[in-house]
Amino acid sequence: MRKIRLLLEYDGTDYHGWQIQNKGLTIQGIIEEGVFRITGEQTRVVGASRTDAGVHALGQVAAFRTKSRLEPEKIKSALNAVLPYDIRILEASEADDSFRPIYGAVKKSYFYLISNQGETSAFLYRYTLLVKQPLEIKSMISAAKLIVGKHDFSAFKGVGSSIKDPVREIFSLDINRLESIGFMTSNMKGDFVRIGIEANGFLRHMVRNIVGTLVEIGRGRFSAEKMPEILKSRDRRLAGPTAPPCGLFLEKIVY
Repeated sequence: MRKIRLLLEYDGTDYHGWQIQNKGLTIQGIIEEGVFRITGEQTRVVGASRTDAGVHALGQVAAFRTKSRLEPEKIKSALNAVLPYDIRILEASEADDSFRPIYGAVKKSYFYLISNQGETSAFLYRYTLLVKQPLEIKSMISAAKLIVGKHDFSAFKGVGSSIKDPVREIFSLDINRLESIGFMTSNMKGDFVRIGIEANGFLRHMVRNIVGTLVEIGRGRFSAEKMPEILKSRDRRLAGPTAPPCGLFLEKIVY
């Protein structure tokens, strides 16, 4: 059996996340159907990150085993021919059988986009969170610095998560205000906030819960100094609301 490694991107708007579920279309399910169509094999496609419903990816990594002798480039072309256009295989290569997309990753990076203005473009509403109230970016940056490092992130863990070890290490958490976003060869002008986060791994809803808390701080509803208190409490109820999935992108996975 060979192991094929995939690098892929997708618009998660119309899907119930990466992982196969009892109901609803999922990225994993669609790709497994595609593999079956080109190889005749029912095989599990394992992704590096189980993105939530509505979350997008620019650099998801996945792998599957196959007896097919098709060259990786042929597999890439064949999959793209049968997959919907909002899921694209960017690269396909043969990997060592020991390659494990989830446990082999040493760094994962996500970013979240906020449209901080009265109205947003008709072309960006699917990919940004609209926050009409002005955000105090300096307070958000101060708060973000207080949770960089290795911590128990239970306070930012999604309700119902079965993860036993809630300790993760955030390597960087950067917040930048942007005056425009490049889109379809044009610059969409406006007031945007980009929150980028890199860590050795993430708990369920962790990024969205951190973003929701930072937005509350930017609105003045929490003080930046409350962030360590929230972190130490390990109590999800003390943190801010879960930010919607539309603005979240899986950017890159490093092995």
